[in-house]
Amino acid sequence: MYWLRRGTILLTVLLAASFIAWYVPRALNPTKASPEKRARDSLWINSSPYFWDRQICRWMSICGLHHLRKDPAALPTPNASIDNVWGELRRRSWEESDASEASGRAAPRRVDLKRNPRERRRIVKDIPDYVLRHAPLVHLYSGEQFWPSDISEHVEHMNVTVDNVLLNTTDQWTLDNLQRLNQQDGTVVLHSNDDVESRPDWLHSHYNIPNPFPDDDGGDGGEEPPIGNGDSDPDVHREPTTWFDVDKDRPLHRIADPRTRYLHHQRPRSADQPGQPRISPRGHKPDANGYSRAPAVLILVDKGSGIVDAFWFFFYSYNLGQTVLGIRFGNHVGDWEHCMMRFENGEPRGLFFSEHEGGQAYAWEAVEKRGDRPVIYSAVGSHAMYPLPGDHPYIIPFRLLKDVTDRGPLWDPALNNYAYHYDYTREKREDTREPDVEEEEPDDTHSLVPAASNPNAPTSWFHYRGRWGDQVYSLADLRQWRLFGQYHYVTGPSGPKFKRLHRSKLCQTIKCRMLYKLDPKNTWY
Repeated sequence: MYWLRRGTILLTVLLAASFIAWYVPRALNPTKASPEKRARDSLWINSSPYFWDRQICRWMSICGLHHLRKDPAALPTPNASIDNVWGELRRRSWEESDASEASGRAAPRRVDLKRNPRERRRIVKDIPDYVLRHAPLVHLYSGEQFWPSDISEHVEHMNVTVDNVLLNTTDQWTLDNLQRLNQQDGTVVLHSNDDVESRPDWLHSHYNIPNPFPDDDGGDGGEEPPIGNGDSDPDVHREPTTWFDVDKDRPLHRIADPRTRYLHHQRPRSADQPGQPRISPRGHKPDANGYSRAPAVLILVDKGSGIVDAFWFFFYSYNLGQTVLGIRFGNHVGDWEHCMMRFENGEPRGLFFSEHEGGQAYAWEAVEKRGDRPVIYSAVGSHAMYPLPGDHPYIIPFRLLKDVTDRGPLWDPALNNYAYHYDYTREKREDTREPDVEEEEPDDTHSLVPAASNPNAPTSWFHYRGRWGDQVYSLADLRQWRLFGQYHYVTGPSGPKFKRLHRSKLCQTIKCRMLYKLDPKNTWY
C-alpha cells in the first residue's frame, strides 16, 4: 500500500509537470500555432535519432538536452584581427564616394530625359523632403556584436536550399535575380555557406559600424518623451481624422467636433503645424556623421487621402538571441527590423516599431526626438526596436527573457539607403502574405519602383518569397535545442514585402493599440 501511494503521487506529479510543460509555452506564445505549424513541429521532433529524446521532447517540452552548451556572442580574436578591422574601416571610408558612385546606390539624384520610354515610366518620383526631414535615428547597442549589414553582401555568403536540399545550380544569386527562386516548388531558404557558430567576419559586419556624432556624449540632447501608463484620454487625445486606419479601400474621414476644433489647435501639438519646429534644434546639422556602409531600405506606400507610410527597414546578417539562466534562445541567420512612420498631408502623425513577431504603435508626440527626428533604440543581439533605453522583458515572466537597449552608436539611415515607391494595389493579396509554401502566381514586378535618387536600384530581391536565413536546424543537429517551446535556432525571416505593407493601421498585427505616452512596462501582446 505504501509503494502504491508513492507511485500514485509520483505519477500525478509527472502528469502535472507534463501538462504544465505542454500548456505554458502555448499560453505565453503571443502568436497561435496553425495546423501546418503543428505538423512541422511533429516532423521536427521526429528528426532526433534518440527515442528518449523524442519522448521527453514530446511530453515534457525538453528537446536536445544533451546539446546544451555555452553560445558566446563572439569568439576570442587576436589583437591583430581587431587592427585589421579598423584598418578596413579607414580604407573603406576613403573609397566610400567611389564605391557609392559605382553602385549607383547613393549617387547624386539625376533625371535623364533621354532614357528609353520603359525606364522613364518606372522612375515616377523622388522621396518627399518631409520623409527625410523626419527620418528616424537609431541608437545601436554600445556592446553590439552584430552590426547593420548590406543585403547584397549577405546574399554573397548564401547558397539556396529547397525543402532542406541544396539547390543544384551554377547560378550566382544577387539582388537582381533572387525573384527567379520563386519558380522552385517547395520551401526556399537562403542558407549560410559558413557554420555560423564559427562567427565569420561577414556575420558581425564590424566595418558597417556607423561613424560617430562628434557631440554624441551619451546625453539625450533631445525632447524628453512623455512617460506614463500608456493609456490615452479620449478627451485630450481626440484625433481630428481617421489617419490611424486608412488605405485606398478605407478613405480618410474627419471625426473632430467642429465646436472643439479651436481647442484642438491649442493643444501642445500645435508645434506640428507647417513651418514650425516641434522642438528647438539640437544645435548642429549632421553631415556624414551617423553614416553606415550598410544601406537601409526605405519603401514609401501611398494609402490615399493624403496618407503616406514610410517604411524604414534595417537588415542584419545575424540575430543573436537572449539568454535565460545562461542558455541562449532565438538565434537566426538574417534579421529584418523596421520602423513605419505615417504622414498625413506631409505631417508626421504616428510610428510603429517592430519587436520580434509584433511591435508597438505610438503617436508622434509620444516618442523621443532629436530635432525633428524620432529616436529609436535597437536591442543588443535581437535588434528589436524600442522607444526607450533600458531593459525590456518579453514572453517569459519574472524578467527572465529580456531585450536591452542603450545610447550606443547613432545610425542615420537617411544618409545611405535603397529608396523605393510601392503600389500594393498592383499585387494579388496572396502574393503579400508570408508564405509557407511558395505560390505559382507571378508577382507584378512593376509594383515596386526605385526612387529617382537611385534609379538603378535592384528590385528582384523584394519579390523573393523565401527566407533570408537558415531553416530551423533539426533536432538531430548538435547546435539545436528547444526548452519549453523556445528554440536555440529558429528559421530566418521573410523579406519586407511580407510585413503587411498594405495595412490600414499602424501595427503589423491585427490587434493594434496606439500609445500617447511611453510605458516602460507595456508589451504589444
